[in-house]
Amino acid sequence: MLRIDWKKLRACALAAALAIAGTVALMPAKPVVAQGRSLPDFTDLVEQVGPSVVNIRTIERARGGSSAAPGGMDEEMQEFFRRFFGQPLPGVPRQGPRPNRPPQDEEHQPRGVGSGFILTQDGFVMTNAHVVDGAEEVMVTLPDKREFKARVIGMPDKRTDVAVIKIDATGLPAVRIGDIGRLKVGEWVMAIGSPFGLENTVTAGIVSAKQRDTGDYLPFIQTDVAINPGNSGGPLINMRGEVVGINSQIYSRSGGFMGISFAIPIDEAMRVAEQLRSPAGRVSRGRIGVQIDQVTKDVAESIGLGKAQGALVRSVESGSPADKAGVEAGDIIVRFDGKAIEKATDLPRLVGNIKPGTRSTMTVFRRGGSKDLGVTIAEFEPEKPVRRVAEKEEKAKGSPAAILVGLSVSELTDAQKKELKLKGGVKVDAVAEGAARAGIREGDIIVAIGNTEIGSVREFDAAVAKVDKTKPIPVLVRRGELATYALIRPARG
Repeated sequence: MLRIDWKKLRACALAAALAIAGTVALMPAKPVVAQGRSLPDFTDLVEQVGPSVVNIRTIERARGGSSAAPGGMDEEMQEFFRRFFGQPLPGVPRQGPRPNRPPQDEEHQPRGVGSGFILTQDGFVMTNAHVVDGAEEVMVTLPDKREFKARVIGMPDKRTDVAVIKIDATGLPAVRIGDIGRLKVGEWVMAIGSPFGLENTVTAGIVSAKQRDTGDYLPFIQTDVAINPGNSGGPLINMRGEVVGINSQIYSRSGGFMGISFAIPIDEAMRVAEQLRSPAGRVSRGRIGVQIDQVTKDVAESIGLGKAQGALVRSVESGSPADKAGVEAGDIIVRFDGKAIEKATDLPRLVGNIKPGTRSTMTVFRRGGSKDLGVTIAEFEPEKPVRRVAEKEEKAKGSPAAILVGLSVSELTDAQKKELKLKGGVKVDAVAEGAARAGIREGDIIVAIGNTEIGSVREFDAAVAKVDKTKPIPVLVRRGELATYALIRPARG
């Protein structure tokens, strides 16, 4: 039987291990290669741009009572969050007056705090409109502690949230304006401002996204730079020391910074600033007079548009440039002034940047084909309220039921066509099955089935008979003065 001498085996193993270790120790160590780039140093940027960033305090005439915000939060703590999707600060309960707080009898009292940056050596300063809007007095403090009373230039543009103010000073250090086209997602950026009144505070982060649509007039630069109340109006700076945006908004559920902040692109802000500094002192925007909506993927595929793009025209204002150009409810505007409309919000931004009186061309998708229309841009004005059609006409006799789509329709009277400014269409008298699920209601007007215009009940029945029963049926519906597409999934027999 084989016997194993465990003492000799352990001795041999130990000797072998020591030999290997000695060999490894004699081998030259491989250099450690850095796996990433070194972190940026912002010190030079702060020295370069810091002198151009100012603190802005606003004062309003006291109207009696306390100026404290709900929950005991000072007004300056709320200033930056007034624009959060039109909602008050979340999580801040309403409170009654504090019993031991004396009334404020001063004629003027502090209103808010913000930031800004020097545009020109002779004292023009850019900031947010919501920082200075409604203020009785605006005070600007420079980094060297000099203080100036400022005057607001022109009318602050609430739509873009841009304002220009002026102080009586010369030889000031002006910022350099950057090129938004060179700004990349992932790029390091820096902010300087006065969060909570703490002047010359520096924070940094990266560009999280560009062209971020938050529902406002402008597409924003999204960053993770720490922004808080008081940073409003301060500059967003790239690593070349150039201003690429104005810090304007944050997303928050708690009232504090949560890692998402938004800046107005500087190219858009400068365009507004130039108009504010013009003799007119206000921003002039173009308009064509349409109400629009997004085009969904299902609708785009069903009507032959291909991909979800463009702006669906829901209504056309009577006498507007779009009306005169021949735009119809249900059209999809896919190009304007030579530029593609990828999503609905692109259209008002493109039109708004065109000087009123300019002649432009738009391309609309209608009934399966494209059509170019010429339009003369008008000046923007408050939108007129949508006028609902009064349902005064007597009910017409019903047509044969279209069981396939779950609709009972009838002819439109001449009075109804005139009221709705329609050449044709049929009125929905009853809704069931797939049509109800698609959102069609009694009283709606069917204008087209697929890419086929409907002028009568006979044309409606003929169009329904020709549709592909295996696919959703796109139906162009008018409700009042608004138009939209509904996708009816045929009932299965």
